[in-house]
Amino acid sequence: MSQPPYDPGPPAAPHGDEARVPEPEPAPGHRRPDRVLLGIVAAIAVLVVVALAVVFLRGEPQPLDEASPAGVVQRYSKAVIDADPAAADAYLTDNARSRCANYYGGAQASRVVLVSTTERGETATVKISIVHSSAEGPFGPSEFAEDAVVVLVKVAGKWKINELPYSLQTCTGPVVKK
Repeated sequence: MSQPPYDPGPPAAPHGDEARVPEPEPAPGHRRPDRVLLGIVAAIAVLVVVALAVVFLRGEPQPLDEASPAGVVQRYSKAVIDADPAAADAYLTDNARSRCANYYGGAQASRVVLVSTTERGETATVKISIVHSSAEGPFGPSEFAEDAVVVLVKVAGKWKINELPYSLQTCTGPVVKK
């Protein structure tokens, strides 16, 4: 029978300073992250935080001129959405108030978006988009928009709402009969 050859094993480790083994070089393609990359990642994180702050802290929209048709519709819509029918009523003509005789329910808008304004002497039309939101639905919260027109007339030099969409109607006080 033959025996396997003798293997003395690895050579003995040197003593003293010779015992330190240098760290191996990283494999190609595996480098430590450099400071430039870390700086880019930090800058992106700061931009994301700033963008979120702008979105969540932007506040109310700028109020339009109260003497303009769009400004009247903006203030009326805000009063309706804020459930302040007394404030909303101040922007209505007697004709608009007379619609309360056949009105059953409350305002249904959650947001109103200005589309366009057209003035023609003593009358004006303001096109808006009324956004309705619902927290309930088969798939969770839902939202839809309705295009509408608000007609205004000048009464004693001020714009007043004469005709408005049903979903922005709000009624308070006595009903004016024609």
